[in-house]
Amino acid sequence: MAVKIWTAHEKPYSSPVLVREGFSLGALIFGPFWLAAHLAWWPAVGTLLTIILILVLSHPPASLVFIVGLALLLGFSGRDLVRWSIARNGYLETNIVTGRDEDEARSRLFEARPDLLDRSMVAEAPP
Repeated sequence: MAVKIWTAHEKPYSSPVLVREGFSLGALIFGPFWLAAHLAWWPAVGTLLTIILILVLSHPPASLVFIVGLALLLGFSGRDLVRWSIARNGYLETNIVTGRDEDEARSRLFEARPDLLDRSMVAEAPP
């Protein structure tokens, strides 16, 4: 299994958020629904409106090409759009970690930054 790169984003009094680098097959296939599932609301709405405009303003051979192009664009930039949305919510990109999966990357982040461990435990504790 290959090692993946993750960016860590922090906000005061919140648990850190990890976003994987690289191509997203989910964003390629599911487009705006994938973005909405990752709480990237503005990019999801923009993508959905773009798809509607393509379908309304172009005819079938061209519209298929445009939609496939948009899907490829989302596959390559979907995770960056999620990062942009996270930054709009006040999170700052603070670290880059590696791991085979998100759990391993999160544990490496906590090894490098033990101060985050206390913060994430407080943020995830039930009220």
